[in-house]
Amino acid sequence: MQIYITFGLYLVIILGIGLYAYRSTQNFDDYILGGRKMGSFVTAMSAGASDMSGWLLMGLPGAIFLSGLSEAWIAVGLTVGAFLNYKIVAGRLRIFTEKYSNALTLPEFFAQRFPRQKKALKIISSSIILFFFTIYCASGVVAGAKLFQSLLGLDYSTALWLGALATIAYTFIGGYLAVSWSDTIQATLMIFALLLAPVMVLVNISWEEINMALAIKSEATHIPYSNWLHNVSGIGVISALAWGLGYFGQPHILARFMAADSVQALNKARTIGISWMLLCLGGAVAVGYFGLAYFTHQNIPLENAESVFIELSKVM
Repeated sequence: MQIYITFGLYLVIILGIGLYAYRSTQNFDDYILGGRKMGSFVTAMSAGASDMSGWLLMGLPGAIFLSGLSEAWIAVGLTVGAFLNYKIVAGRLRIFTEKYSNALTLPEFFAQRFPRQKKALKIISSSIILFFFTIYCASGVVAGAKLFQSLLGLDYSTALWLGALATIAYTFIGGYLAVSWSDTIQATLMIFALLLAPVMVLVNISWEEINMALAIKSEATHIPYSNWLHNVSGIGVISALAWGLGYFGQPHILARFMAADSVQALNKARTIGISWMLLCLGGAVAVGYFGLAYFTHQNIPLENAESVFIELSKVM
């Protein structure tokens, strides 16, 4: 019952944010980019939450649970890529999108920046964003559905529609402001949850028991879970680090830079955002690593590795 009450309260808060954002939206600029008045904290936290989302809570812990710390190279690459994106792209994009006819979207910016190829750039960039974001959004809805299914015991289809409708509702009503404010709340919850879960494992079982459980699991599966370089070649490390290159072209991250109230706010956002990433990624790795030790120690089978964070939250 407590889970249902907590979840219901969360939905009410999110929809309430949507309604408040609707009342704060005065024009089209506000709806698309929040009137370019977002502060450093909201910019950083909303960028982090929209970037990581379900992958941080399910994908990365699941990968660590299955293959050990060798999967953590992806987290290193993402952190480096995010830092360089803030350092190289953020300030320039904020200045130039306003300079070129106050462009509110990336396709519009490209069209204004290169007027000779205006039509082609709009069509090509819009098509690319539409195609890949359909897949990206679908993965986020699936992650939410799995969360609702596990926590609330809902049928998968019901959970899928519930999550999709809630997201569409507050986005449609409140636009960019609603998305940014709700993402900020989600990012705050994520960092506390990801740091608290591994701590609770250490409270329940000792470090010696963790090492013993991991040794038993390693012997059974022939996977050295504590080895960062297990089955990882130089090319493999470079490939994992290259994940960070994706940040330079992710529209939902770049939109956060465009909506900041100043370049100075982006400089502060960089510090906040990278600090949040380091803590959350470290927490996600710890969830997968300590979760494996906990469920092995308790002799509890886990059918779906991606659910390690959810199942760990249930038993702690």
